[in-house]
Amino acid sequence: MTSPALLARWVALGESETQEFKRSTANLERGTETICGMLNRQGGRVLYGVRPNGEIEGQQTSDRTLEKITGELGEIEPPIFPEVERLMLDSGQEVLSVSVSRGTQRPYAYKGRAFLRIGNSTKEMSREEYNALLFERLHAVQRWENEVATGWTAEMLDRTEITRTLEEAIRRGRVEEPGTRDTFDVLRGLSLTKGDHLLRAAVVLFGKDELMPVEYPQCFLRLARFRGIDRNEFLDNKQVHGHAFELMRRAERFLIDNLPIAGRIVPGLFERQDDPLYPLEALREALANAFCHRDYSLGGGSVAVGIYDDRLEITSTGGLHFGLTPDDLWGPHESQPWNPLVAGAFYRRGIIEQWGRGTLKIAALTEKAGLPRPDINAVAGAVTVRFLPSRYVAPQRTQLDLSAEQRTILQTLGNGSRPLSLHEFKPHLPDLSEWRLKQDLQMLKKSGLIDTSGRARTARWFLTPAVKEEQQ
Repeated sequence: MTSPALLARWVALGESETQEFKRSTANLERGTETICGMLNRQGGRVLYGVRPNGEIEGQQTSDRTLEKITGELGEIEPPIFPEVERLMLDSGQEVLSVSVSRGTQRPYAYKGRAFLRIGNSTKEMSREEYNALLFERLHAVQRWENEVATGWTAEMLDRTEITRTLEEAIRRGRVEEPGTRDTFDVLRGLSLTKGDHLLRAAVVLFGKDELMPVEYPQCFLRLARFRGIDRNEFLDNKQVHGHAFELMRRAERFLIDNLPIAGRIVPGLFERQDDPLYPLEALREALANAFCHRDYSLGGGSVAVGIYDDRLEITSTGGLHFGLTPDDLWGPHESQPWNPLVAGAFYRRGIIEQWGRGTLKIAALTEKAGLPRPDINAVAGAVTVRFLPSRYVAPQRTQLDLSAEQRTILQTLGNGSRPLSLHEFKPHLPDLSEWRLKQDLQMLKKSGLIDTSGRARTARWFLTPAVKEEQQ
């Protein structure tokens, strides 16, 4: 039973995506449209007897009033089970509260029309939006990954990878020992078969590499290391076909080989420690999410990794589903993997630990590394996770290619808060002679990247204002 004090707190929050005020049940049809819209989004409540400005006025109600509310709610399909409360005011009037949770059978329609609650307004759903929600409802029982892989047999799969998956799952206590190593029996135990046939998920996870380019071209990985901050020039470029576990390994190897290195001095040891600019565990989590959540139904789809001087991007074909937005992913959210069979195999292998927490783990790992939380963009049929550095990243090229030592000089100045003397560079470049260090400093000065104040022993080096501005 809702108390008057709780009602007052509700009203004080104002109208929002999950709450709307109606002066009376004379606006019952509009209120029911809003309930329909809330079912198709996050759920919410409609309060009858409250003015739009938040004044609690109440209304006279009777059993007939409740029958009318029930009748209108009965026009919503699929059927719903809302909570209807009568809240008595000191004046003898009542406020009626109609509340619903987020619908589990979306899309919902009222009198043949579907609605969405967006912000504090209710709009009619477009045909495209309706079809997308309907597709998501059907996805639970009929989706691309759980259809039969026509023409595929167990002999066409990577048996070694299947055995590795089983052994790792047993070791982690995520499956019981089946007492057999027969390939088809193991796949049946992993829910990757239907009758005597393999499912498409089995091919995505274990298909032999040589068969994938023709049979499953969407099992494709693009890897690139670019010079600079755009795609005009490659430093490394690879394209790989294969099953998901092989693609995951190839992506991890590429990252290890190509990630920029960020150096730091270990306190108390006066030693330089080189670490990847982005935490490998966070990148691994983002890769796993890409392989588990991408849309495999698109023949031209892929997962792509792009390393730039100022960022790292992991992109997968498909979109966000089940009403999720990029912002939702950074908070607790319901786990609904688009490919639960693929995700289940990744879980058994220990590549993902807990569904619905991948992005939370990425946020925690990047924060621990001193990096900003990554950006997530879902546009043009793809989802991109963009990792950003927290500090200055020295360019690979200006008018000329920069050496590793020259980049270290720029990196050291960019990460510091004050100009540095000649000897203060030595811990960062212990193997570089003083003569060579001076030559590199002069070259960088002539290129307009750094400048100096003072002379001889009092000289101090710093990034130029233009480079500093680019760093911000």
